[in-house]
This record gives sequence, C-alpha cells and structure tokens, in this order.
Amino acid sequence: MTAMATIVRKLTAYRPLADVFELVKTENHAVFLDSSLQGETGCFSIVGFEPYRVLEQRGGICREDGIACEAPFLEVLRTRLKEGEEPNPTPLPLVSGAIGYLSYDFGRRFELGESRHAATLDMPEALMVFYDALIIEDHREHALYAAVQGRRMPTGRAIDRIERLVSHARPAPAPARGTRLAPFGADFTKDGYKQALTQMMDYMRAGHIYVANMTQQLSTACSGDPYGIYRYLRTHNPVPFSAYLNGGDYQVCCASMERFLHVRAGRVETRPIKGTRKRGDTLAEDEVLRCELASSEKDRSELLMIVDLERNDLSRVCVPGSVRVLRHFDVEAYATVFHLVTTIEGYLEEGKTAIDLVEAAFPGGSITGAPKIRAMEIIDELEHSRRGLYTGSIGYLSCAGDADLNIVIRTAVCQAGRCRIGVGGGITCESDLEFEYEETLQKAKAVLEAIANGGGCA
Repeated sequence: MTAMATIVRKLTAYRPLADVFELVKTENHAVFLDSSLQGETGCFSIVGFEPYRVLEQRGGICREDGIACEAPFLEVLRTRLKEGEEPNPTPLPLVSGAIGYLSYDFGRRFELGESRHAATLDMPEALMVFYDALIIEDHREHALYAAVQGRRMPTGRAIDRIERLVSHARPAPAPARGTRLAPFGADFTKDGYKQALTQMMDYMRAGHIYVANMTQQLSTACSGDPYGIYRYLRTHNPVPFSAYLNGGDYQVCCASMERFLHVRAGRVETRPIKGTRKRGDTLAEDEVLRCELASSEKDRSELLMIVDLERNDLSRVCVPGSVRVLRHFDVEAYATVFHLVTTIEGYLEEGKTAIDLVEAAFPGGSITGAPKIRAMEIIDELEHSRRGLYTGSIGYLSCAGDADLNIVIRTAVCQAGRCRIGVGGGITCESDLEFEYEETLQKAKAVLEAIANGGGCA
C-alpha cells in the first residue's frame, strides 16, 4: 500500500478513553495503551481498532495478514513503517504506525535461538498491528483526538463512527476494592525456587554474570471477563504504561510501571527499575520502607550494573557521548510497591531508527542481567518455563520514527479460562533467598487481586 496522509481531528465531545474502549473491546486486535496513572510520563492514552495490516511471528516465521514472508519480522515492520512514513507535527504521541508487542522469546532469537522450554500459550511471539482508526486521549487537556487514514472506510465515515462511539460511551461503575487473591499454582515450589537462586548465585561467584533476573510462572483459573480484570487493575493499581490487548482467543491485561524505550524526534529514553519494597500499612511504616529501599546498597548496586548495561546498549545506536544518566536512584511509589528507578537518555545517530534501537537493546537489561547473553543462557537453564510475553514489551512504533515500549511486568495473559502471570526479581551475590522469593509473591499480589475481584476466578 502507498503512504496516505493521516487526518487528525479534535473531537467535539469528551469521555474517558477507558469508557470508550468498552464499546470496541471485543473487536479482534482492539488495543488500549493506557496511562492509568497520569503524570510526567503518563500524559496520553491510545485506543486502536479497525486494523488494516497484521504482522505476527510464530515459530520464527513472520506472516503478514496470514501470508508467510521471506524477510524477518523486524525487517518487514521496518519496510511497512518506511512505506507509511509521514511527519507527526502534533503534540500527540502517535497518529499512524503499529501497536503491539514483542515477547521475551522473540528477543531470545536475536542471539540464542529458541528456548529449551515448550510454549505454554498459543499466541504469536511478536505482533504488530496497523490501525485505520486511533483515538488519543490527552490527559492534561481532558480532550480526545481521532487519527484516521481512510483505508477501511472513508475518513469522514471513520471520524463519524468515532464521534458516535464517544457520544454513546457511558461511565462504567468503578470496581469495588476486594481483599481476595486468586488461588494459583506455580512452576516452582518455594524450596525449588531457592535452589535455583543458589545455583544462579554460584554462577555469579564463578564470574559468569554479575546480576540476573529470576522468574517463576503462576497460573490460575479465570471465569470472568478479562477486561474486568484490567478495569480492576487500572482502578486500584494505576501505572503509566499499562495496556489491554484483545488477541481474539487470548487477552493481555498489563499494569506495567516500567518504560523500556521511548523515542521522540530522535531523543531516546529508558527507565530501568531495580529494587522493590512493599507499601506499608501505615504512613510511618511506608516511610521506613521507602528509606530502606533508597539506602539499600544491594538494590543500588544492582541498578547501577543494569544502568551500565543499558548505557552500552543505547550507545550502539546513539550519537557518541550523548548517552547520559538524567536522574539516578529515584524512589517511585505505586499502589502496592516502591521501586528504585534511573532515567537514561541519548540521541539516535543519523540514519538510525527505532527499529535499530530495538535490535540493539531488546530484551531490556533490567529483566535479563549482565552480561546479557550469558544471563539469558542461565535464565533458560534454571527457570522452569518459557517466559512468553512476560518481560517482553508492549507499545507502538510510529510512521514518524517515534516509539514507546514498556517492560511487560504485572501482567496476566488470559486464554482458555486460565490466566498466566510471570513474577521475578533481580538477583546478586548479596541476595537473601527468603526475601527474593517473597518479593515475587508481593509483585503478583495486584494481579491476583484483580483476577479474584475483577474478573472472577474458579
């Protein structure tokens, strides 16, 4: 297809985009990139529907609208973005491009090939969808914008449909807070997880790696509406980089607080997270836990090692000398946890694109380890399951050359009446086995609560 100029129009009515999405949530490939926690990094939300091109990879084979391609997935995506290339003169993050995900297993193939573990979910390793209709919410203005290309229907009709959707949207009742957690099974016993951590730390003492992320996979039955799970998450655990994707026979409910890569006008930003503490039951306990995280030598050294890795990854495609740390060791507060965060920026070299950046940096160092390739080999040896989408990325790559991708954490993937949740944490030689195991369960709490009280569980 040839490039088409996108029509962008401010809508006459305003409704929260979460309510508008209720009207298209069952459409195949409907997607909601949601800044449910508004702030400096959560200014916009995006809904995409009416897909006109679907790129996916399964078993290492890229398909475009169901037809196998000779070129690899990212090369096909690069070509399609180039064909549709157009500037984005608006302050909106995205007016044309592709929205979707790259799984952790997709990233493994860059250097290591396929995982030794069998797939546990029937879904693509990578998916990027081009949409004829986008609705963008500007949370600062409390305004909605339509961006349409007229590929599936004339632009006037598309904008009229969007206007009708907005006018028909009604506030959904806020889900009541519950205390139940969904019962779950895990691919590790507690003792088994600790034993795997001991083996990982042995590799560290032998000099193979300095830091790594260790994951276990949880699974629970779910009998309700997956969007009900997501509604609960965004209400009671708001974060800046959350998302809901409807893949037809699977749904993704993501409540991520971690930005992996952001590109706008050539400026690159990454915000690795390392270090977690639960929130306190009282203000005093909350402050103690915040200070404990801020002063933790183990967590600070862990983050510092990942920052070095991320800086090296960005330097492969950024202007020499442009990669620098903007803010170091920030403690950020979320509904159930505190996190330790660093912000790094750089500027893409002339001729380099967001696709080149993904190839240089994916999967993110905060959820692999350092050195990255050896850490990923050890992860696959010691973990009991394929990670799938967990610790991959959800977001967009635009036809203007911009991108915004998260790290897939605090996420439930729902398929065939079950939800699968990955949980893990960063490990160093100083790690306490009991603490690390309990931290994984603390990270699962928000999602298990959402499944039990928002989606219904058996």
